[in-house]
Amino acid sequence: MKDLVVIGLPSKGRLKESAINFLEKNNLKLTSKGGDRDYFADLDNLSNAKVIYLHAREIIERLGDGTLDVGISGLDLLRESSNSLQKKVETLKELNFGKANLVVAIPNDWIDVQTVADLEEVSFYFRDKKNSRLRIATKYPNLTNKFFATKGVTQYRLISSLGATETYPFTGSSEIITDITSTGSTLKANNLRILKDGSILQSCACVLASKKSLRNKNKKKTINLFLGK
Repeated sequence: MKDLVVIGLPSKGRLKESAINFLEKNNLKLTSKGGDRDYFADLDNLSNAKVIYLHAREIIERLGDGTLDVGISGLDLLRESSNSLQKKVETLKELNFGKANLVVAIPNDWIDVQTVADLEEVSFYFRDKKNSRLRIATKYPNLTNKFFATKGVTQYRLISSLGATETYPFTGSSEIITDITSTGSTLKANNLRILKDGSILQSCACVLASKKSLRNKNKKKTINLFLGK
């Protein structure tokens, strides 16, 4: 079909449910032949569009390479992506769900550390006294590096987190972490606390579009309908 608009929606969890609710509020009803396990869906009253369910991070990547026209994903994932990819994607609307903060969290027993400036002193202690770098576990290396660069903190190294980041300080894999949190309860449960000035990014779910697709008048018209315009 000419000018078919391909829409990416999150494939699981609360983000998926909230995205479907957003569509329904805009009178866009999803139907799929394979039920809940189907990766594809149609929109009853938007015949020139099809929906693909993808991991939220993949939605960002595919908007960047142009294989998706529009999608719903997290602002944190967009900002974590490369500058070249971000230039290809436009944020059309911030949504009232998927809200979370990317933060710097440290062990509760680091009593003297309250701010990033205090953390900088700790990093020099590790360098000068322990002959090692302060280790920061994260799934957000780009945002973490940018944040610490603006604060003038340089004496650290990043540890790539592959799972539950909040456990890393207590398995000896890192000293501190940066992680996404909505309530802070998981951090508290793992004896971690957020630095007073340790907020890196306030994130939420967004409607995002490929800038290339927006330059196509027919696709842009369909994307506007998807937005409820």
